[in-house]
Amino acid sequence: MATRGSRSEKVKRIFQQFDANCDGGLNREEMADLVVAVNPRVKFSDAQISAILDEVFRTYGEFIDGEKGLTYDGLLRTYDDGAGDVDRDFDALGLELNSDDNKGKSAASSSSIADERVLEPHKKQRTAAWAASPNHGIVFDETWKVVDDLEILIKRLKAKQVKDGKMKGDNFDAYSDPGWSRELGPSAELSEKRVVWEESGHDYALFVKELGVLRTKVDGARSREEAFDGHMAIGRVLYEHQLFKEALVSFKRACELQPVDVRPHFRAGNCLYVLGRHGEAKEEFTLALEAAENGGNQWAFLLPQIHVNLGIALEGEGMVMSACEHYREAAILCPTHFRALKLLGSALFGVGEYRAAVKALEEAIFMKADYADAHCDLASALHAMGEGEKAIPVFQKAIDLKPGHVDALYNLGGLYMDMGRFQRASEMYTRVLAVCPNHWRAQLNKAVSLLGADEAEEAKKALKEALKMTNRVELHDAISHLKQLQKKKVKANGSANGEGAFLIVEPSKFKTVSEKTALRQELANALAIRAFQRITRLRGCDVDLLKKEMTDNDVPVSYSGGGVPEKSIRKPNLEVILRRLLQFLKPETFQGAVKAINEGILSVLDENGSGRVDLGMFFAVLAPICGGSPDKRKRVAYDALLWRPVNEGSAQIKKADAVRYIKLLRAIYIPSHGVSEMLEVHGEADFSLVSLSEFLVMFDDPDWGFGIMSSLVKLETGDRTRHGRYACSVCRYPIIGSRFKEMKSHFSLCNQCYSEGKVPSTFKQEEYRFKEYGSESEAMKDKCLCFNLQSKGSSNNDS
Repeated sequence: MATRGSRSEKVKRIFQQFDANCDGGLNREEMADLVVAVNPRVKFSDAQISAILDEVFRTYGEFIDGEKGLTYDGLLRTYDDGAGDVDRDFDALGLELNSDDNKGKSAASSSSIADERVLEPHKKQRTAAWAASPNHGIVFDETWKVVDDLEILIKRLKAKQVKDGKMKGDNFDAYSDPGWSRELGPSAELSEKRVVWEESGHDYALFVKELGVLRTKVDGARSREEAFDGHMAIGRVLYEHQLFKEALVSFKRACELQPVDVRPHFRAGNCLYVLGRHGEAKEEFTLALEAAENGGNQWAFLLPQIHVNLGIALEGEGMVMSACEHYREAAILCPTHFRALKLLGSALFGVGEYRAAVKALEEAIFMKADYADAHCDLASALHAMGEGEKAIPVFQKAIDLKPGHVDALYNLGGLYMDMGRFQRASEMYTRVLAVCPNHWRAQLNKAVSLLGADEAEEAKKALKEALKMTNRVELHDAISHLKQLQKKKVKANGSANGEGAFLIVEPSKFKTVSEKTALRQELANALAIRAFQRITRLRGCDVDLLKKEMTDNDVPVSYSGGGVPEKSIRKPNLEVILRRLLQFLKPETFQGAVKAINEGILSVLDENGSGRVDLGMFFAVLAPICGGSPDKRKRVAYDALLWRPVNEGSAQIKKADAVRYIKLLRAIYIPSHGVSEMLEVHGEADFSLVSLSEFLVMFDDPDWGFGIMSSLVKLETGDRTRHGRYACSVCRYPIIGSRFKEMKSHFSLCNQCYSEGKVPSTFKQEEYRFKEYGSESEAMKDKCLCFNLQSKGSSNNDS
């Protein structure tokens, strides 16, 4: 990364290149030439150029020198605010730094450093760019003295900790850059290596004590403004040295001194985010945003950065839809903010909006062609859209730009796995492990890819390595599965995916021997709903919480395009409700739940793409897959429909609403049947009323209702049921859940293989008759019953 000196020199050369009349400013014509020259691939219209110039001249009004235009300091500020990439623009213009001038300058500075300290004893000892900034650097001379004293204290602490071997560094460079707008205006980015200070020793305690003395000195300043200046300066120095906890104390004190100032809130938010306190960071950024919006044009140029950091803090809490709003706002306020566009694209990808994600990420890459993280996320979005071949070179570009890019390597491995290129996938996971040796998911996926490549012994070794990293039950099952495969020595059905050879039988040949045995297609649908329920974790949300949301929160009534009153809500606001319902989830798990709900439910409810959802219908759709007894779930679904404005005040719901609700349920949870039903037209709408008992009959109808709920409840209760030594005769995995026994050939299938119609190829029959066992105790009772019948039969024969 370029030093601050070379960075400012590059900006100066760019400025000089376009200051055609050498008057020390860039007027609108000169600025237009600059914008066009640094974006050679963009064909701007006159209106676009005019809009960009209006924004620049309005945002950086304090740097406009009359008719001369934008000053050098103003241009430097635009780059510091992320409005452009200095290195990219400098290279695009084909400019070069004058190395002879640089040598002369460095020689002069080294020879006269003692003289400069005499002339300006405080300012010249501090080289951080922010300190000299006219807008939010150091204002009072006394503050310079405090900063110099603090630098000495930090230098002393660092020397002691390095000597004792206490300082540690983590390699943050391997992971995707969060696009963090760490600083206001001129900034020194945090170093790529994260410094971890040892805080438990005597030397650190002594440092904190001496720091307290400096803070007391600042508190005794002659004015409130000088005290504020001192605490802000202390905080910024501490932040630069990655002493975040102590920096936070200073910024909090500055907030107390000037509560409506943007800067201390923003910096406190940065510290809190780095410390992992995302909720508190969000609160500070929100305060900074309010202060900036209330401060008029003074802080207008900071708004994009505040929106970006607030978005990142929200993502830290799992609130990706809300984060999208702020990234989008930042991109609107500053159209050249490539970080905002990248973050917007990544967040849209995170909620399943793949096409919009691709568009935003392509724009970010257009502005910054060497943006490795944007290439990585663009490739992931293409993969999710089923365009794997297009994604491979994009992933490769990210890896070329950043060879140790863990996310790109790991996701490319996943893409190769999906394409059946197991050897290449294994190579990618090996490269991930070279950068992050404790990445257990990469180790597990390496084992799976080796198994796919028919290298069972190597796969077993990789699995054991993964088991050393984490003790998850899936790994124990996988190892048992491998052992069974080695015993059976059975090859896969034309591939090497670990399954025994099998046939797929048409549904008509699958028969059941009792009414209690699930039908094959019904089980397949129930398994899909159960998988969705697992991803969203909604079974952990008691259905009573939906009722509480309806009772406690007053949602204003709005009117849809057809004039129908609705309690509709925007998706980011709906995400806030979901966070309350799923508060037991970790942020990353909650993100996955929101993505699944957005793709599976909201995409159907928001068929017009308005970004708004009928909240009553949403609650009614959620109710059947939440926690609680089946009867309670159905009752809450009915109550949610009653809560909607079209039914409010009545003890019964309209039949047309009940019919639409059932169709929506089926379209969302049984799309193979439900989507076509949604398109059917049945004459005029029925406005008759439906009681709860009538609604339950409609709901439980196995053909036109949601009768599949009984199968779903059976899957929920049998999730962890194991059947001892029994393994599925097709996939060889231990059977979990129901066991389906074929009554003639006596082989057993798991839920998944039964639902897919798979049978071992060694058992070819005209038809297959299955009996379902929910547990081994049921199977044992069946055996005993058969034994008793046989005994009675033999006794009768003897007599």
